[in-house]
Amino acid sequence: MKNTGVTAVMVPKFGRRQRSWRGGLLVAVVSLCVGLTQATAAWSEQGPTEAVKGTVSELLDILKELKGPSRSEARRSEIEQVIRHRVHYEDMAKRSLGASWGQLSDGARQEYVGLFVQLLRDALANRMVEYSGERISYLSEQRERAFAQVKTRLVGDKVDTFIDFRLISQDGRWLVYDAVMDGGSLVASYHAQFASIIRDASCAQLIERIKEKTLVVKLFEKSGS
Repeated sequence: MKNTGVTAVMVPKFGRRQRSWRGGLLVAVVSLCVGLTQATAAWSEQGPTEAVKGTVSELLDILKELKGPSRSEARRSEIEQVIRHRVHYEDMAKRSLGASWGQLSDGARQEYVGLFVQLLRDALANRMVEYSGERISYLSEQRERAFAQVKTRLVGDKVDTFIDFRLISQDGRWLVYDAVMDGGSLVASYHAQFASIIRDASCAQLIERIKEKTLVVKLFEKSGS
């Protein structure tokens, strides 16, 4: 063999395996990113009705999988996650306070929003316990720019009522910001009762009562207006 002056270097087998391992890792990472992108795209492509259906479906799954008093804490935790992903809770919290929102500092607002989520979670958890197989029908959908309303009907042995879900589009997702049952708005119920407490005491007292879990809110109460 002619000597060319170039020393041949044998690539160790473990080097090949390392490249193969890295290649496999790269494929896995790319696949994961593609999967997440597709999931995000599917989420963002949901219309208002699909968003409401998804919210209701997730809540019913929680109720089905976490039955019984012993699972109440886990149930509430899962419900809170649904609220944080499916509900525009910041807007609901702000509108529930009305003009009093402007009197709060940034820190107090953040605290109040967190407490409002817990209040909404507990109220929803208590109402869900009463669920006994009622059927929900999706009647119509109306859109106006970034806002939408999905009309539904809840029918069961002891209930026959209409619920309108109001949604807003944010970052390509439709989020629930209010619900109206038989003419009574959820946000309006909170606002009317919170305003009464603030008028008789103070906003700080309202927040303290929410912290102490001594505040009982009547949902879907019709306002006087």
